Amino acid sequence: MIKNSSLKLIKYFNLINYNLIYNNKAINRYKKEKFELSEDQAESLNLLKKSILNLKNCDLKNQAKNIVFNDGNPKSNIMLIGEAPGANEDLEGLPFVGRAGQLLDKMLSAINLDRQKVYISNIINYRPPDNRRPTEDEIKRYLPFITKHIEIIKPRILVLLGSTAMNALIGKDNVISKMRGKWIEKQFGTCKTSVIITFHPAFLMRQPAQKKLAWIDLKMIRDKKTNLKI
Repeated sequence: MIKNSSLKLIKYFNLINYNLIYNNKAINRYKKEKFELSEDQAESLNLLKKSILNLKNCDLKNQAKNIVFNDGNPKSNIMLIGEAPGANEDLEGLPFVGRAGQLLDKMLSAINLDRQKVYISNIINYRPPDNRRPTEDEIKRYLPFITKHIEIIKPRILVLLGSTAMNALIGKDNVISKMRGKWIEKQFGTCKTSVIITFHPAFLMRQPAQKKLAWIDLKMIRDKKTNLKI
């Protein structure tokens, strides 16, 4: 007889192992749900976005088509942070709308979450040319913005997707293979939150064997969510 945990793992792989038949068309998220925010939070998010839009002498901003600021529910207790926008994200002005975004949606679905239940942003708000990795100077320039973003949202669970997000917010000397799957209590301004690091969906598309480890991380997020009564 197949154990319950094995059945859940099979269901998870059925959900996320469809990357061989991806639709290359980006997910259209322009019709987003409206969430009623407090005046303070709404104003803080607007001011933060304006600060990024008004950033001077930024080559990323000058070459990008759109700022990629956020997606999902600003009232959520779960925040996800990725690396930087890609081509599809740059076109739509929303994070995780390309192939990696499709996989992220499936990963969230595996633990009964979706974009109406989480909040999503990136370390960098503009697309690096040719989807290259952000430089240290670029990360340093945008770090105050994402730190403030976390402080405004005040998530109780913060999920860092990939090594760029981990190095920016946890430390440059850390290796994701050793840091993933662990809870870290971290303070960002006035926000104290539980941080977990897992692989970026784009990495999982290149290294599908690592999806087993990502499933462990997802179950930890699901269990933490239950324990915190989120």
